[in-house]
Amino acid sequence: MIPFSPPRIDQKIIDAVNETLRSGWITTGPKTKLFEKRLTEYGGQQATLCVSSATAGLELMLRWFGVGPGDEVIVPAYTYAATANVVEHCGAKVVFVDSDDDFLLSLKATEHAITSNTKVIIPVDIAGFPCDYDGIHALISQPGIHRRFYPSCKEQEMLNRILVLSDAAHSVGAWYKGKRTGTLTDITVFSFHAVKNLTTAEGGAICLNLPEPFNNDNIYKYLNVKSLHGQTKDALAKSHAGSWRYDIIEAGYKYNMTDIQASMGLVELDRYDEDMLVKRKQIFDVYKEAFSAYEWAQIPVYETSERRSSYHAFLLRIKGITETQRDEIIRKIFIREVSVNVHFVPLPMMTYYKNSGYSISDYPVAFDNYSREISLPVYYDLTDEMVKTVIINVIAAVEEVLAAKF
Repeated sequence: MIPFSPPRIDQKIIDAVNETLRSGWITTGPKTKLFEKRLTEYGGQQATLCVSSATAGLELMLRWFGVGPGDEVIVPAYTYAATANVVEHCGAKVVFVDSDDDFLLSLKATEHAITSNTKVIIPVDIAGFPCDYDGIHALISQPGIHRRFYPSCKEQEMLNRILVLSDAAHSVGAWYKGKRTGTLTDITVFSFHAVKNLTTAEGGAICLNLPEPFNNDNIYKYLNVKSLHGQTKDALAKSHAGSWRYDIIEAGYKYNMTDIQASMGLVELDRYDEDMLVKRKQIFDVYKEAFSAYEWAQIPVYETSERRSSYHAFLLRIKGITETQRDEIIRKIFIREVSVNVHFVPLPMMTYYKNSGYSISDYPVAFDNYSREISLPVYYDLTDEMVKTVIINVIAAVEEVLAAKF
């Protein structure tokens, strides 16, 4: 069986983790701080805080911005549950919007969804392809929309507009108009989950790029406290002679990254552009060339003159089929011992959100994208021969189902 997305665990990763284990620093320590520094240098954002997950990063920033009951946060219907769940955790209202044909949130739908209660928009870079961030910023800067923003805390007063909090869980290393993901919005959150391009097993990072009068370095220092129970010193700071005493200044959270995780991230980041992304792009290109020969194949856009993906997931769509036929194609692919997936089931189709009053009928493009989509394997250890096997068996499964259709 060809797996869908196993992590790369090679000797460099094993050696780095062993070194960390032997160092005695297995919680937040020097490796985590170095990883934050390297991520800041890589992306070009003002500051970076590593956390236990992208989910933790999203919720931490919503709470920092004072989001709570009575507020609304715009989220694409086509995303993973984490993007919306964090809004629920804060007691705010999730406002879903439909997608465009490229899987990304619709600017037109977003404009219609903005109200005087809207505090945050969370665009999602599906499969590693960046959203139209200039379009989003132009939208929230429109005088009519800007006038509808009513701040309810100090941070909201300082920004004096809707916050753009990018869910870039898929898009480390992607580009938009000459800038890397991490610098494209007020705040960007990365994921380093096991299936991501750059993994630390679990983990995430908050990239701070807030405009003046915000001081991103000061916000970074405060978030260190907020992400560790409101404690004014972490274990590394307390390790210095005579520095044991600390204070708790708020009821914070337990969202810190460990040095074990960071040691993996440092290895992967060091070889990311010249190795990992090169391999993933190669797989994308082979898939594109092979499936472009078939009229039934809708190839995902992953490179344009302005945007370049991180090649996280290859979202193949089959033209003219139903959700049931797509599921049958997937079943036949698995019978041929190739693992595939679907990114994603739109959240209004999930029981919790259906029971909360959302209906997928309100998001027809998101449903259409989902109903015809099959995610193909893309990972570092996928060999050329395995890629050929994937292609052959996907084509066979699709054509078998299409033949039965007529």
